[in-house]
Amino acid sequence: MASTVATDREPVPFAVTDPEMIPVERYYDEAFFQLEKEKLWPHVWQMACRLEEIPEVGDYVEYSILEKSVIIVRTKTGVKALHNACRHRGVRLATGPGNCKTTGFICPFHGWRYNMDGVNTFVFGKQVFNAALLEHAEIDLAPCRVEFWAGCAFINFDDNAPSLLDSLGPVVDRLNARNVDKLKMDWWYATVLPTNWKLAMEAFQEGYHTMKTHPQLNTLSALGNPYGNDAEGMTPNKGISAKDTVKLNIEFMARLSSGMAGMVHESEVAVIEKLHDMEVPDDPVQATMMFYGKANEAVTADGFARGVPMFDVNKVMQEQPFHAVEYMFPHFFLLPMISAMSSYRIRPLTPETCLFEIWSLALRPEGEDYDTPRAPTVLPYNSDQFPEIPRQDYYNLPLQQLGLHAGGFTHMRLSHSHEGLISNYQRLIDGYLAGRDPQLLAKAAHVVNSGFEAPIADIGL
Repeated sequence: MASTVATDREPVPFAVTDPEMIPVERYYDEAFFQLEKEKLWPHVWQMACRLEEIPEVGDYVEYSILEKSVIIVRTKTGVKALHNACRHRGVRLATGPGNCKTTGFICPFHGWRYNMDGVNTFVFGKQVFNAALLEHAEIDLAPCRVEFWAGCAFINFDDNAPSLLDSLGPVVDRLNARNVDKLKMDWWYATVLPTNWKLAMEAFQEGYHTMKTHPQLNTLSALGNPYGNDAEGMTPNKGISAKDTVKLNIEFMARLSSGMAGMVHESEVAVIEKLHDMEVPDDPVQATMMFYGKANEAVTADGFARGVPMFDVNKVMQEQPFHAVEYMFPHFFLLPMISAMSSYRIRPLTPETCLFEIWSLALRPEGEDYDTPRAPTVLPYNSDQFPEIPRQDYYNLPLQQLGLHAGGFTHMRLSHSHEGLISNYQRLIDGYLAGRDPQLLAKAAHVVNSGFEAPIADIGL
C-alpha cells in the first residue's frame, strides 16, 4: 500500500518517510509522474539553453518540458523567453534552433506573424474579428519568466517563485569563483534513456558506484578508496611509492579526460603530462597533494598565457571548496575539476524514459573561432560514440529501471554518509508535491544544491 504523508498542505503518495529509504514507486508510478508534472515542473527554475546557442540577434532555440514549450530568443534588447503558441488557436510556432531576425515567427496554420520580441505584426483578415480580441495584450506572444546564470538562460513558469539566485543558494559562489559564466561548449550529446528521470540523476549523486562501474578509475587511484573496505580490487595501489604516485595521478587525469572530457580538458592534460619528473617528498599522501598543487599552478599559468578568462585554481580551491559533481535542483549538474567542466541536464519524457544531455565545457580565449554546436548530437543510449564513463553508466541504468519492477523490491536503501544527496533532493520533491511555501522550498534547495556524496541532511521541511 502506498505510503502517504499528510503535510500542512497536500498528501504526498509514496512519500519519503524514512530518509534512508526511497519508495520504488516514485520511479515508475504513472500517478506520481503526473503529480510531478502538475506540482513540480511548473514551479522550478529549469536550465533552458546555453547562451552561446543564441549568439546573434534573432537566434532562438526551443526548450520543451513535457507538454510545455518555450522559445528562448536573443533580441536587440536582450534574451527573452516566449510561450511557444500562436495566440490565435495555439499552433506551436518554433521547433529546434533558428533565426527569426528577418522573418519573425509565422504561424503555419493561418499566417499570423510575430517579431522576435513576440509582438504580433500581422493578422490575416483582421476585419473578421471583434476588435477587442485583437488588442496587443491579447495577441502578442505570452512572455515566460527568464533569468541568467552560468552562461545559461533559466526559465520558470511560476511568476511568484523566488528568483533564480535566491533559489540556487551558496553553490552560485562556489562556481562563480571558477568563472562558470565564461565556459564554452566543446561538444554536446543527447540520448533517450529507458529510465525514470530521477533514477538517471542519482547515478551522478554518489561516487559509491565507481569501484564496480568505473574500474578503470579505481585502478588508477593512487591512495585507495574512501569506504574503509580493503576487499580485493578496492585498494589496488596500496603501498605505492611516492614517485609512482605522480605517474599514476597523471594517468588518472588522462583517463578521466578521455572518459569524461569536460572534467579534465585535453588542454589541461597536455600541461599536466609535463610534470612526470617533478620532485616529490617520500610520503605518498604528501606527494599526491604536491602533484595536484603543481598541476593546478601549471594549468593556471597556461590559461593566462593563452589568453583564456582564467582564474588562480589553487587560490579558488582554498577560498571556495567545491565538489567534483555539483547539483542544482531539479535537473542540472556541473562537474568541475580544474578549470574545465562537464555538464548534465535531464528531462522527463514518460514515467520510465528521459532525455539526458551531456556537455563538455572549457575556457577558451575570447573571440577565438570555434564551431560551437547549435544542437546536440543525438545517439542511442548504448552507442559506443559516448565517452567511456557515461557509456558505463548508461549500461547500468536501464537494468536498474527493469529491476525496480522485480517482486519483493520495495525501497532504495541509502548510505547515510555517501548517498545522502539522493534522499535530500527526493524530500525536496515531496515539499513541492505537498505545496509547501515557496520561500521555504528555496531555503531547502540551498541545502540540496550541493555536491555528490553529501550526507543525509535536515533540509528544513
